[in-house]
Amino acid sequence: MFKRSKKQAQINVDEKKGHLFFADKDLRLLMLRPIELIEFCEFAGANADDIIIWVGKTIGKYFVENMYPEEEWTGVNLSEKKSVITAILMNLMELGYGLIHSKFQKDHILVAVDEPISEDEKENIMAKNICLLYQGIFHGVLENLDIDVEGQEIHCYLLGDEACVFKYDLLLDEFDEDSIDEEPEQKTGVSNFLGTL
Repeated sequence: MFKRSKKQAQINVDEKKGHLFFADKDLRLLMLRPIELIEFCEFAGANADDIIIWVGKTIGKYFVENMYPEEEWTGVNLSEKKSVITAILMNLMELGYGLIHSKFQKDHILVAVDEPISEDEKENIMAKNICLLYQGIFHGVLENLDIDVEGQEIHCYLLGDEACVFKYDLLLDEFDEDSIDEEPEQKTGVSNFLGTL
C-alpha cells in the first residue's frame, strides 16, 4: 500500500493539544482505519450510504476551506479551479488516501484511486462504504469550489477493476480546450486505465 512518512507529508504534531496538522495549514487530521469506517457502517443501518457520503463531503469541504482560506470561488473560471483540484488531490494522496489521478474533459472529470485505503479489506463486502467516502470527498471538493456536478463510481477496485474511478459530470460549465487533458504518449498504470475511458 502507498504510504508516506510524517516527514514526507509534512505532518506536524501539536503535543500540547494532541493534534496532528498537515504542513503549515490549519488542517487538523483525523486518524481512522478503514475497518473502523466499515464497522461504523454496520451499526448505522439503512442510511449508512447517505451518512458516509455526507462525511466525505464534509472532509472535502474542510480541505478546500483550510487549504484556501478566504477564497471566494464564485466567478473563478474552471481553468483556475482545475489547478486547485489537482493540488487538493495531491495532498490527499500524500496523506495516504491512495494513488490519486485525475483527467479533465470538456464536460466531466474523472478521478481514479489506485491502491485505495480499502485495499486490505477487499474480501469484506462492507468495504464498499470506503468507495462512498471517496465519492463524497471528491464531490465535496468540487461543490465547495462552486462546481455543480453529479457523480458516481464507474469502476471499483473491490470488484476487480484496476482502480476505483469516479466520474463527475459538469452540470453548468464546461472546460475550455486549453484545460482538457490530452492523452499521454506513453501510458502506465492508472494513467493507462484512465486513457481507456
